[in-house]
Amino acid sequence: SLESYRKVNVEGTINLAKQAAANGVRRILFLSSVKVNGERTEGFSSFKNDDIPKPEDAYGISKWEAEKGLREVSRRTGIEIVIIRSPLVYGYGVKGNLKRLVKLINYSIPLPFSLIKNQRSIIGIDNLVDILIKCINNQNANGKIFLVSDDEDVSTPELLHYIASAMSKTAYLFPIPISLLKFLCGIIGKKNEIDRLIGSLKLDINFTKKTLNWKPPVNVSEGIKRMIAKR
Repeated sequence: SLESYRKVNVEGTINLAKQAAANGVRRILFLSSVKVNGERTEGFSSFKNDDIPKPEDAYGISKWEAEKGLREVSRRTGIEIVIIRSPLVYGYGVKGNLKRLVKLINYSIPLPFSLIKNQRSIIGIDNLVDILIKCINNQNANGKIFLVSDDEDVSTPELLHYIASAMSKTAYLFPIPISLLKFLCGIIGKKNEIDRLIGSLKLDINFTKKTLNWKPPVNVSEGIKRMIAKR
């Protein structure tokens, strides 16, 4: 519920920031979420760091409220705030849809996703850690909002082939019309899951790369291989 998210993501974060400022901490890196921007992008559009926030679910709303709370703490105390909005993070211990897809590929189960033509930004744990380290002392980071990703958008079929290749397996994909796929998943209560698998969510990270002089050190293919090797 939104109330539960607020207790942790908003109240907990602001309380921590106040205590950090009182004890001489210079800077806080806040790992937010691209859900602050919204749930999906359309066509060739991408979310940008200066877009007007449009969170839709309780988690995204709580992250947006936490960002606003942190900026207020910064204004009052002088503590530096850096906000990092990430998409799906993959790596060792990944959960949710991606974990389920890995299991399905491992069991060589045919999947009805060959007609999906979406584009989604993701980020491997190694790249996320790298950008966090980059933000610790970089003076250009203070007060900024950074969108982060592997800088390589992938479709669901492409992601499945990356996973299969890392496991030395084959991704067996077959076609089902997208409208039928949505209908069937809606019947079994999997609307949110299928929306994420067929929808696009792209991040424009040019501001991040330019401001921090940064580029992701690990590409998607290598990142997926590292995830599979450690599972």
